[in-house]
Amino acid sequence: MTQPLRIGVLGSGSGSNCEAIMDACARGAVPAQVVVVLSDIADAFILERARRRGIPSALIGQSRFKTKLELELEAHLVALLREARVELVALAGYMRVVKQPLLEAFAGRIVNIHPSLLPSFPGLKSWEQALNYGAKVAGVTVHFVNEGVDTGPIILQEAAPILPGDTAESLHQRIHAVEHKLYPEAIRLIAEERLRIVGRRVDVVR
Repeated sequence: MTQPLRIGVLGSGSGSNCEAIMDACARGAVPAQVVVVLSDIADAFILERARRRGIPSALIGQSRFKTKLELELEAHLVALLREARVELVALAGYMRVVKQPLLEAFAGRIVNIHPSLLPSFPGLKSWEQALNYGAKVAGVTVHFVNEGVDTGPIILQEAAPILPGDTAESLHQRIHAVEHKLYPEAIRLIAEERLRIVGRRVDVVR
């Protein structure tokens, strides 16, 4: 019997997407298991979510930067992931730009979820960007991570309508509901080895 895919989750905040992944693994919908949860924020609730499930969790360390880790902290992060024998790294609200040596250590094995239909509205608070722009549709993208910001090959996307009278908060909640479905689905496809990358295109093998 094939062993479950070993996932390491990185997050900086509440961790609702991490919870969705852990739920999907626990009920057998995704042939994988979260084996470690790491955060760059000491009191991030994502760490508490892991503790409640008995999943090892740890603080990566304090950085003097806001958007990246120092080289030594990035190397420490890689060591923690390797110690847990992680096979796939899932970013779940991780607010750092991934750099070397993490990109090199887990090349092609890092995924991220972004609250827009990329390449539209990359970066922070994408739902607010879409709302302020007057877009009619927002959405969610799950993609592989490369050296850019929200630029990696796209695995799955799903739209979320922007409704009359929407606020940033109401739209964000609608997007969250899509995220919690789409991220486990993307990880399921990876765990079942059903993805094939051709240039920038990611094909799903039936």
